[in-house]
Order: sequence, then C-alpha cells, then structure tokens
Amino acid sequence: MYELMVETYFAAAHSLRGHQGKCENLHGHNWKVQVVLNADKLNGLGMVLDFKDAKAVLNEILESYDHKNLNDLAYFKETNPTTENVSRALYAELSRKLPEEVSVRKVAVWESERCGASYFE
Repeated sequence: MYELMVETYFAAAHSLRGHQGKCENLHGHNWKVQVVLNADKLNGLGMVLDFKDAKAVLNEILESYDHKNLNDLAYFKETNPTTENVSRALYAELSRKLPEEVSVRKVAVWESERCGASYFE
C-alpha cells in the first residue's frame, strides 16, 4: 500500500449552532488541511498520483470554502460546521473526484495551530 500526502490552507468563517460559548458567534480561521491518499499500486510513472493533480482536486473543492461563511454552504445548512464535519465533508468530496484507483485514507483539518480533527473510514 502506498500513501501520498498534500497540505494546503483556506480562510473561512463559521458559527457553531448550539454551542454554549464564544464559538456560537461568527468567527474565522485560517484552516489547514492535510489529505492522505492511498493506492495498492503505483501508476506508470511510479506515483500514487502526481502531487500537482492531487493539489488541483483539493484546491478545486476548497475554492467553494475559501473566504466564505461555512454555515452558508449547502452541506452545512443542517450539519454544524465543526472541524470534524469539515473534515468529513472534504473526505466525501475528494472520494467522488479522485481517479478510481486512488482512495482517500484520511483528511485532517486544523482550525488553529493546536486544534484539529480528522476523518477516515
């Protein structure tokens, strides 16, 4: 089994519905995203996927998150935009957009330097 990892950042705001504290108010983060992809075998070039292609898929997805209020996005209208749910949403979107021979192993999202969450199946 082979793994490939890419990281990127996006900026977005959110408010946590039902939270008993400051996070119930609208606030923003510079989110860090790390994606781990895997494959059973390498392609003809000896890669899981070209880093450029992995980053392009991730950046295409994050374009709809960047500089937005996450609560306004369709997925988060009913799902609270917690860091855990952001990682799960990104995992699902990546899984739909990657080549069939490449799988998402894990998506980790940090809302600050010291606080993050991940989703994997």
